[in-house]
Amino acid sequence: MSDLRIGVIGYGLRGTLAKLAHRPGEGSRVVGVAELDPDLRAAAAAEFGAKPYEDWRHLIGEVDAALVLTPDGTHADIAGELLRAGVPAFVEKPLDISLERCDELLRTARESGTRLYVGHNMRHMPAVRLMRELIGRGAIGQVRTIWVRHFVGHGGDFYFKDWHADRTQVGGLLLQKAAHDLDVVHWLAGGYTTRVQAFGDLMVYGDLPRREPGTRKEGDWYAPAANWPPLAQRGLNPVVDVEDVSVMNMVLDNGVIAAYQQCHFTPDYWRNYTVIGDAGRLENFGDGPGGVVKVWNARRSGYRPEADAVHEIPAAEGGHGGADPKLLAEFFRFVRQGGRTDTSPVAARMAVAAGIRATESLRAGGTPLDVPPLDPDLTGWFEAGQVSAR
Repeated sequence: MSDLRIGVIGYGLRGTLAKLAHRPGEGSRVVGVAELDPDLRAAAAAEFGAKPYEDWRHLIGEVDAALVLTPDGTHADIAGELLRAGVPAFVEKPLDISLERCDELLRTARESGTRLYVGHNMRHMPAVRLMRELIGRGAIGQVRTIWVRHFVGHGGDFYFKDWHADRTQVGGLLLQKAAHDLDVVHWLAGGYTTRVQAFGDLMVYGDLPRREPGTRKEGDWYAPAANWPPLAQRGLNPVVDVEDVSVMNMVLDNGVIAAYQQCHFTPDYWRNYTVIGDAGRLENFGDGPGGVVKVWNARRSGYRPEADAVHEIPAAEGGHGGADPKLLAEFFRFVRQGGRTDTSPVAARMAVAAGIRATESLRAGGTPLDVPPLDPDLTGWFEAGQVSAR
């Protein structure tokens, strides 16, 4: 099996995926890297022995597939051009920050017949797959409600020192950061959000010192000991206008009611899911190897920490609890063979739609808003594995 020639577009924080994709002699190798930052571009070219490009369009004709790892608001435009040129595209989540561009990208995928894949890696996280397996087994009966608490302990470092803090670049963190969890809520519940309501605020990071426009992040931008408590943060992005705490309520098309809470100044960094069915509930404690998912499905009076069943979250190697290597393996298989995948462009679009409308609700004082559905014909085409009739 010859190696797939992979092009990488954007070599920032998710450049870790490029490193995983570079496996010469094992099925894939990075042959070109497009990056606007000249230092990052040179570093990537040296690391992979790849051609450096300032303009990503020069990758077309040189690669078998491309990883789109650029800022969120550029995803759909770049991926659309790749698909029209016949280059299968891996698009890092979220699909985009504009619902119109998301829908246009899905239409482009269908019209071009070129394969589109979205990097919702949490569908490959062992903790999430374990919860979905338990639900599928009927461990808690039919899912009726899901509550998610997202403790973003490094929020002040990862999301308020670069473009993530600027709503013109991300929309809001109920879209950018929550897209993962909204997709998981949909996957565990077996439905998509139809109505949202949200509140939020910029409580902590709004008045902290920022660096001058046009300057780079400081070399020690990620220094957990020095950057605690949150009010000790310095060198934030020149523009900080996204919320650092938010709460969101959802009604899904199958009647499930869900809630999501996100805070960027907690001392710990993990996600807690509570899934309640009509015959029990499950909850994860820790979201990686070493954590567990507990199941309660026998009646009891008062609080008792002892669960009726305790399931260890499986160990796995690689980023995001072992999800990233599996994510890329699925993408490469999809490029070569096609077929259905655990990730879903339709689900990615619905996560964006829910996040966008929740952000609009938040900024309108908590007004409940409907979530626009996707064209059923497009939904059916993607769910059939992106197979054209021609």
